[in-house]
Amino acid sequence: MSTDMTVAGLLRPCEKKLAALYDVAVVVGGSLLIALCAQLAIGWPVPVTGQTFAVLMIGALLGARRASVSVLTYIMAGAAGLPVFAQGKSGFTALSGFTGGYLFGFVFAAYIVGLLAERGWDRRIGTTVVAMIFGNLVIYAFGLLWLYCLICMCKLGISVNKILTVGLYPFIRGDLFKIALAAILLPSGWKLLGMIGFPALQNKHR
Repeated sequence: MSTDMTVAGLLRPCEKKLAALYDVAVVVGGSLLIALCAQLAIGWPVPVTGQTFAVLMIGALLGARRASVSVLTYIMAGAAGLPVFAQGKSGFTALSGFTGGYLFGFVFAAYIVGLLAERGWDRRIGTTVVAMIFGNLVIYAFGLLWLYCLICMCKLGISVNKILTVGLYPFIRGDLFKIALAAILLPSGWKLLGMIGFPALQNKHR
């Protein structure tokens, strides 16, 4: 029996060729969702966007490998020049700028949340909240460290408190809302799957 107990794993076809096509489709679909949510952006130099919610939800829905590949696909599309980053940005400038750390942090956050989802953490409100907090902390860590290094290299003389003011504090309220939303949507989705034909999953938590 497959150990991939995410939503994407549950719906994955058994036939190898169809399964391969399915994996490609969900990876591309996930990257498109991130690109779409990235355009819901407010603020500068690090805008508040819907990316974080999309990345963490994709992690929970697709699992570690598919989700991380989906985020990498999104990043490569932006690096290639497609306007998929926040506020329609793209290219090396966006990757090396203030938001670069957050973008690379998305890959690891999606992988970690995906691993936890594969173990059933997205089926209960409490564990979903913890998984989403872990994912957000990973994104914060990469983003803030990148900002700090960038500011030090540019010798801008900005204090650590100023970095937190720009790169952390504006996002906390929105991220708490996203975590609460995920804690409602994910367990509810599993309950719905149980109601429409997967009753054994309701009590199966790994």
